[in-house]
Amino acid sequence: MTDLVETTADAAAAAVPDDAVDRRYLDRHLPVADRVEILLAQMTLEEKAGLFFQTMITMGEDGSLAEADPAFGLPSNVEYVEARLMNHFNILQAASTPAAMAEWHNRLQELAAGTRLGIPVTISTDPRHSYSDNPLAGLLTGAFSTWPETLGLAAIRDEELVEQFGDIARQEYTAVGIRVSLHPQVDLATEPRWSRQLATFGEDPELTSRLGAAYVRGFQGAEFGEDSVSTMTKHFPGGGPQLDGEDPHFAYGREQVYPGGAFETHLKPFEAAFEAGTRQIMPYYGMPVGTEHEEVGFGFNRSVITGLLRERYGFDGIVCTDWGLITDGEIFGQPFPARAWGVEHLSPRERMVTVIEAGADQFGGEANPELLVDLVRSGEIAEERLDVSARRILREKFALGLFDDRRYVDVERATRVVGAPEFVAAGEQAQRLSLTVLTNTTQPGAGADAAPTLPLARGVRVYVEGVDESIAAEYGTVVATPAEADVAILRIQAPFEQRATMFENFFHAGSLDYAEEFVAHVREVAANVPTVVDVFLDRPAILTPFADDVAALVANYGANPRAVLDVLFGEATPKGRLPFDLPRSMAAVEANRPDVPFDTEDPLFRFGHGLDLG
Repeated sequence: MTDLVETTADAAAAAVPDDAVDRRYLDRHLPVADRVEILLAQMTLEEKAGLFFQTMITMGEDGSLAEADPAFGLPSNVEYVEARLMNHFNILQAASTPAAMAEWHNRLQELAAGTRLGIPVTISTDPRHSYSDNPLAGLLTGAFSTWPETLGLAAIRDEELVEQFGDIARQEYTAVGIRVSLHPQVDLATEPRWSRQLATFGEDPELTSRLGAAYVRGFQGAEFGEDSVSTMTKHFPGGGPQLDGEDPHFAYGREQVYPGGAFETHLKPFEAAFEAGTRQIMPYYGMPVGTEHEEVGFGFNRSVITGLLRERYGFDGIVCTDWGLITDGEIFGQPFPARAWGVEHLSPRERMVTVIEAGADQFGGEANPELLVDLVRSGEIAEERLDVSARRILREKFALGLFDDRRYVDVERATRVVGAPEFVAAGEQAQRLSLTVLTNTTQPGAGADAAPTLPLARGVRVYVEGVDESIAAEYGTVVATPAEADVAILRIQAPFEQRATMFENFFHAGSLDYAEEFVAHVREVAANVPTVVDVFLDRPAILTPFADDVAALVANYGANPRAVLDVLFGEATPKGRLPFDLPRSMAAVEANRPDVPFDTEDPLFRFGHGLDLG
């Protein structure tokens, strides 16, 4: 591998002497289309191939370039850029400071500027503005402002607020050099067990369409250009209808099924995103079963990418596959096979040909341009086909201003912008607004004029579980047992099944029923003292076993304890409404058709439910 990479880099460097390069593509006064053609005409096959791969990258301590990372199987920053000639990366970790991330970005751009043609790097990221910590789907916030998860934005139901979030995230991203968001995720959460719905706008096609479009507008701005973040909307043509709710990151979740014939329903949010101007699209891992389309993963699926996306919708932006379709991997010593669903029998070489023939432009999570070079030299892929995608990819870099003033970022500005007090305050306010009050009862025997449980009175004796006692003490007197308390506050999360590997447990999947022991504990506390339960709804938990036993039931979608307590104690007003139905039983979930919105029979709480306080 090393010899091949070195040979590739040497060939690229020797192909055209530096003094022979026509640098007119750096003239910002020329039309972008002309700049693209001037540059493309001078690119070697190796340089073109480098454009096709977008994969994970890490940064070094205090903003230095990173060495190889054996834990994730990643080469060094230098090898990526100088040897493999790659220039698209999604940054994995949260930086220690915004300045460190900005400095790393500038060093990486400087490295890229030193290559023969100086093609700039494009940095992308998974969502990093909420409480998720899943390296395969969402990242810890770090220094960025913290907002509710996308489901929480959906609960607020405010297009202006979603656009404001996108605008703030855009400012924070661009301050440190991030120019592509691997989001929004506009899949419909029609299968209650699916583990990816936390990052969706919920179950309703109309709401998802409105808010998804607002999200795109916020990130890309009124006019796409050098201050924009390019949105990669996912997962086309809709990743929600998963068989048994299992996720296609794993082989047992590879099938997407449509027993209700609702394939077209899942396209509606993408239609809104196209109208809003989304620049990029990511197909999902899953393979459609029982439709007119070939039963192979969407990234390999020509009838979906070329027929549906390119021809029916006329989409001419970048299509990047989801991560890891080609090559088997190993992370932290555990195997992580390629998600080549429906084409598992094909070699990596054959898979790469299939993705290109399907109409995709980039391979997500892959870093083997030498294989693409060999496929062209062997005649299995025409170089003219590479040019089609290369034009789209280069066009985006020019449009983002990466060949011009926006190649580098201002480190001091990054410190001012990322986590600015007004951005942090806006995120915390959104957390409060997103909370959804499901029940709020009066106590038995309290009389006709009795007030409901919420809001609580300051200074009450409070027993807490799942809340830091030092924070709870800011609102009331914390006691050790329910028997000593005036009220109990239990912060819980939706149930999920433990799975065999670390990767699987990043995704909360399986039954939505709570364990009997857990239900018994909640009921025991509620039998001793009026009890408020706050549940983190990363999936629509079945709350039936204790919903009638507790004094108040509140849902959150990512909120810090002070945001929750501010609402419970009447210092903030929640606006949240359920972004999906909450099922009454697992029997109802299992009978639900995975592709049909609102198909769960007799839900405990319906989409849109939420009580006002005050």
